[in-house]
Amino acid sequence: MTSQISNPVFLQVEALTKAFGNVVANDHVNLDVRRGEIHCLLGENGAGKTTLAECLFGYYRPDSGTIRVRGQALRLSSPHDAIAARIGMVHQHFVLARRMSAVENIVVGTQTRGLALNLEAAERRVQGLCDRYGLGLDLRAPVRHLSVGEQQWVEILKALYLEAELLILDEPTAVLTPQESDDLLKAISEMRTQGLAVILITHKLREVMGFTDRVTVLRQGRVVRTVVTAQVSREELVEMMVGRSLSPRRREPASASGEPILELRELRALGDDGAEALRGLTLGVRRGEIVGLAGVAGNGQAELYDVILGVRHVADGQVVIHGKDLTNASPASVMAQGVGSIPPDRIRQGLLMGFPIKLSLILGLHNTPPFRRGMALDYRAVDRFSRESIREYQVMAENGDQTTNTLSGGNLQRLILARELAQKPNVLIASSPTRGLDVAATEYVHQKLIELRDSGVAVLLISEDLDEILAVSDRVLTIYRGRILGEVSGADASRAQIGLLMAGFEGRG
Repeated sequence: MTSQISNPVFLQVEALTKAFGNVVANDHVNLDVRRGEIHCLLGENGAGKTTLAECLFGYYRPDSGTIRVRGQALRLSSPHDAIAARIGMVHQHFVLARRMSAVENIVVGTQTRGLALNLEAAERRVQGLCDRYGLGLDLRAPVRHLSVGEQQWVEILKALYLEAELLILDEPTAVLTPQESDDLLKAISEMRTQGLAVILITHKLREVMGFTDRVTVLRQGRVVRTVVTAQVSREELVEMMVGRSLSPRRREPASASGEPILELRELRALGDDGAEALRGLTLGVRRGEIVGLAGVAGNGQAELYDVILGVRHVADGQVVIHGKDLTNASPASVMAQGVGSIPPDRIRQGLLMGFPIKLSLILGLHNTPPFRRGMALDYRAVDRFSRESIREYQVMAENGDQTTNTLSGGNLQRLILARELAQKPNVLIASSPTRGLDVAATEYVHQKLIELRDSGVAVLLISEDLDEILAVSDRVLTIYRGRILGEVSGADASRAQIGLLMAGFEGRG
């Protein structure tokens, strides 16, 4: 995959700088992307990758520096300017009208002449793109009826329909099965052979090593180095990202025994849309083990998390913790049984954004000793706990008065860990605990989960990231359309096997 290095340069970035107040997100960044190459932007959370991409797509205006396309300096004041320069971008979170069809999402708003949209002609052109890349996409189906992988393709097809010559992909495989991820990246590789330039932002080193031609590593807003992928190792890339090597960790098998601490029996529950989201789901987690629940987004994971924590009604079945029936118990009752939780959306569900860090650290604990004295908070105790948590969990913050919206995703996740583990739970429900985190932050969270397991805590890990599931789980279960489809031991689990189960191919290990 190195022949593309001699191809003509399509995009050249010279000394690009972008700051938000006193925070410099991009510091004199230099980058060139060639036709017919997949160029990876790699770095820790907060390294400046997305800011750089959004400058290239016109969302942000750089404070200084130059962006050249085909050798011509351009001022990209909006995404419209970027699209005119043949630059397309697909964001991690889809921007689609769910009630409109796939083809309508692709073509509406793209016509520059005339009042009436010739949808039939547009559909023929989009179908030609599908045929070129072997896509069996139903263009007339409403987006809400498409799988997550198909919705991803709708976003990509829109950029190709607009004749993008540079495609920026921000975490494109974050919510895909392994097979969908590989199929997508293979198709992107085929586009590359036809001259498309691709900027790929990903945290998954397997994808970096397997599908990219060159890698530009960013650290604290600056370019550390640009390397040819085939000439560098995973370990070298990690060291460039974090400034140090990460020690390999040997994961010993769990010594779990006895009856499950957490038992879910034939659970049935409705989703927000009124449809049945859990359909007779049964599982158990024993003391001192990590059970990984793998699945593609939208198969009942969010509803399961809510049911266990007492924030969603159970239509049928039981939630049993320590032998006590807590079906449809209040969240406070569930917490009182020693259940801690890492929510799937740390910003909306786990923290008080824009408020002082110290308030997020006592969220849910504010009515209990030592933080409550009479009718008021004991701010001395709150400040002391805040200082200790910031120090112990290595949160990059000056003090507890700093607001949460100034922290990176990895530091926000450390706050949640500090708060939940301070309660010394005997059961932990962790939902997508490393979503959007870089390799160093992911390593830190995984180590904490293993430490909890080794101390006797029962851990249920709910994740769409198969690499995460395989890294730390003692047993792996697969959820598909609201029920458990298969179970294998963590030692015996393979990507291919779990990936097939995630896609709905029934079987057991």
